[in-house]
Amino acid sequence: MAADKELVKELAQTDLFGGVGKKGINAIANQARVVNHPAGREIVEEGGGAAAFHLIRSGTASVRVGDQARPDIGPGDYFGEISLIDGLPRSASVKAETPLTTISLPSWHLHSLLDEHPEIARQLLKVMCARLRAAER
Repeated sequence: MAADKELVKELAQTDLFGGVGKKGINAIANQARVVNHPAGREIVEEGGGAAAFHLIRSGTASVRVGDQARPDIGPGDYFGEISLIDGLPRSASVKAETPLTTISLPSWHLHSLLDEHPEIARQLLKVMCARLRAAER
């Protein structure tokens, strides 16, 4: 099945999937779904399970870690990747402040994609290492 070209383009523009080759990025896009969230909906809850990765296509979301508000996120930003990879509880809560559209990739699809396309795993490792190095500075 041919992947949606817009999904491929948007996923490939993220640092998380930007270094993945054509075959891998098409496989990711084939498993991803566009999801619409109404304003006010809590999409993920801190401490909750790791159900999916979300890339924001349109709208604005607020982020909270404990009692602290973090900067709002919008188109091109994503969330849910850490729990998606390590399977541990969510590190933040994310709530749609406006109607929000995301490209969502459920965890069970990512796990099979990592087995079938090792280049995806290599790219995720590169991004996580870059984040770790930045945090250590």
